[in-house]
Amino acid sequence: MSQLSVAEIHRMLSGAASADLPEIISRLSPDPRLGVRDAIGRAQRRLDRELAEHARLERMAELQISLHASGYVVVAGVDEVGRGCLAGPVSAGAVVLNAETRIQGLDDSKRLTPEMRVHMDAEIRASALAIAVAHVDPILIDGLGIAAANLLAMRRAVAALGVPVDHVIVDGLPVDMGVVSTAVVGGDRRVSAIAAASIVAKVARDAMMRDFDEQFPEYGFGANKGYGTVEHIETIRRIGPCVLHRMSFAPCSQNALF
Repeated sequence: MSQLSVAEIHRMLSGAASADLPEIISRLSPDPRLGVRDAIGRAQRRLDRELAEHARLERMAELQISLHASGYVVVAGVDEVGRGCLAGPVSAGAVVLNAETRIQGLDDSKRLTPEMRVHMDAEIRASALAIAVAHVDPILIDGLGIAAANLLAMRRAVAALGVPVDHVIVDGLPVDMGVVSTAVVGGDRRVSAIAAASIVAKVARDAMMRDFDEQFPEYGFGANKGYGTVEHIETIRRIGPCVLHRMSFAPCSQNALF
């Protein structure tokens, strides 16, 4: 390859598939040109990142693979969003992935930008075996309490999958899902199906809150998604809550005396 120009080597390395990079780098390693050394360094860093991502995704699939090996056929990941909001529903996603599916960039929804979440939502929907999102509205949250409402949303999401789930992997502490389940603390970044569920639930709920923003523009739901930002709390104190607010949550339940 010594007859190739530095520019040609840069193009070759940048366009090479990951599987081909080790051999190409090995063949180029004797070349002393500084431009070639720089190109090799960039290619090696790309390869290292891709190998690290591959290893991360493999770790995220380990629990589901072990459950299948134990005899479970349909395994769903479940996660919720909106538990700590002052307004809007608590929402849950349920996703069934093929154990061999690897979605590049899949991660806890909280670690992704809004743009990345929308992109990942499309990737998940293109590859998942089943997806469902369920919502529990503020009236039920106030009546049941947030813990029970949260569980209801997750159970509704699993029921809406339309497939006979025989094991659920849920984020957080153990809860009664009505089917055999495994709880994983931090599961939204450790288990592929839970991460996928966290993303589809977040994207769906955010879209719902943007729609609510058109109906109740004074509360800024399009920006705060119902969470207790300073501006949101000030608005509640100034004009009071609306029908989307959870009256069992302070400050929604706090009426000014003067």
